[in-house]
Amino acid sequence: MRARAGRTRRALVPSRSVWHACCVNGTSAFQSALYSHKHDEQETCMNPFDLKQLGLDVEYPYRQQYDNYIGGKWVPPVKGEYFENVSPINGQPFCRIPRSGADDIELALDAAHAVRRQWGKTSVAERANLLLAAADRMEKNLKLLAVAETIDNGKPLRETMAADLPLAIDHFRYFAGCIRAQEGGISEIDDNTVAYHFHEPLGVVGQIIPWNFPLLMAAWKLAPALAAGCCVVMKPAEQTPASVLVLMELIGDLFPAGTINIVNGFGKEAGEALATSKRIAKIAFTGSTPVGKHILRAAADSLIPSTVELGGKSPNIFFADVLDQDDAFLDKALEGLAMFALNQGEVCTCPSRILIQESIYERFIEKAVARVERIKSGHPLDLQTMIGAQASQQQLDKILSYIDIGRGEGAQCLTGGERAAPAADLGTGYYVKPTMLLGNNKMRVFQEEIFGPVASVMTFKDEQEAIELANDTFYGLGAGVWTRNGTRAYRMGREVEAGRVWTNCYHLYPAHAAFGGYKQSGIGRETHKMALSNYQQTKCLLVSYQAEALGFF
Repeated sequence: MRARAGRTRRALVPSRSVWHACCVNGTSAFQSALYSHKHDEQETCMNPFDLKQLGLDVEYPYRQQYDNYIGGKWVPPVKGEYFENVSPINGQPFCRIPRSGADDIELALDAAHAVRRQWGKTSVAERANLLLAAADRMEKNLKLLAVAETIDNGKPLRETMAADLPLAIDHFRYFAGCIRAQEGGISEIDDNTVAYHFHEPLGVVGQIIPWNFPLLMAAWKLAPALAAGCCVVMKPAEQTPASVLVLMELIGDLFPAGTINIVNGFGKEAGEALATSKRIAKIAFTGSTPVGKHILRAAADSLIPSTVELGGKSPNIFFADVLDQDDAFLDKALEGLAMFALNQGEVCTCPSRILIQESIYERFIEKAVARVERIKSGHPLDLQTMIGAQASQQQLDKILSYIDIGRGEGAQCLTGGERAAPAADLGTGYYVKPTMLLGNNKMRVFQEEIFGPVASVMTFKDEQEAIELANDTFYGLGAGVWTRNGTRAYRMGREVEAGRVWTNCYHLYPAHAAFGGYKQSGIGRETHKMALSNYQQTKCLLVSYQAEALGFF
């Protein structure tokens, strides 16, 4: 579940004339200055961030300017530089974020190292209780965090409230349980010699998170690291730097100062400084495959462990028997196909290659296109909206360029294929219609990760061809198999080269299911109790209880 962390899309602030303070009815006058529009009295357009008018009974979550969260305090960037943080909803800035560099990373590392021994020796019961307390606060403020995430990322509020935040909360609770249940080991070597095995924290770790699921990806990385007893220096993606700062305002005081440190900035400045630091014991990265390779080279140079969750081009395979009956299973399968538009397609496991058995293609694709065209575009803060805005202008441009590439390669556009304009007052936002392109697996739109609501459609004759087409990719993160035949489902699940194969479902991300990729989709696993091992090292204490010498010398 990742985006290309570390890519710049915002310039430095040219003027501070609009940055003034005043808050009325949960919406600041600052926003009114930025987002006011002249509308005809007959029009129904509204200020996109007027939460009360949108029917949201929650206070506006953001301040006008943030600093880095270091050592339990808000610390201005060393060079005093900030950049504008733009909301994809309307393409306008809504807060200012530190443009940090190597000096700021060093301050965060100082804070983390100052407390790492104290935190590492904290009992597992206390660590677990703090994770549970954090989850409780997040749950109490779920709507506030969900609104913050939607404004920062552009995804629909119905998703942040029903998926992103509940999953993030559950990950904190899950790893609280994991660390309480984790046990060491004892090996009896002989009557007088015993080997004890202890799990010890790595120490100070670096984490770089993406822009497609900012709060959920923060939870995926923070929860196991904190549970293991590690201190964290985290660099959010510059495209979505703000929602995690709202999270720190809510839960930061629960943990010892320096345990969690958030440093914002651009990838080539702050991200590079963190990834190449000799003061971290591990680097965890979620982002693009090219940047992931760079992260791995940096980790190799420092000789530290690393986990990288990278790109994907996931196949979603539909066998003929899905059409055997017009029932709930068929309805579920059609929803599973439309899942390529979830989170605007900005998901590393996006089912962006649709494989349909040729014997049912015409009948099935008619139903599939109709289902996709039912997806409701609209204001991301409207709970009826099903698809929101792409995360940045850069990403919007990339998606549209790939649609053009597909057409140039001879792909047939079955639906979509253009920008969306969900409302007059959102015309400067980053919206794309869900798009389906019919073609073949050799086309670039079938092989290259687009990271948007674009699915490439092809047919297959039989099970063997489905396997060959599914595996004909550099990636291996996710896949989907849809069939009423349980034996076939098992065979396909074992043959498809992917770290996770959803069977008769798609886009489920429970905390206790391992997540990670094959091939160029990454190294290591996130979520599940095995993620704890990413942040721990094993100490063997070999003890002899024998009084006599061995007799060698």
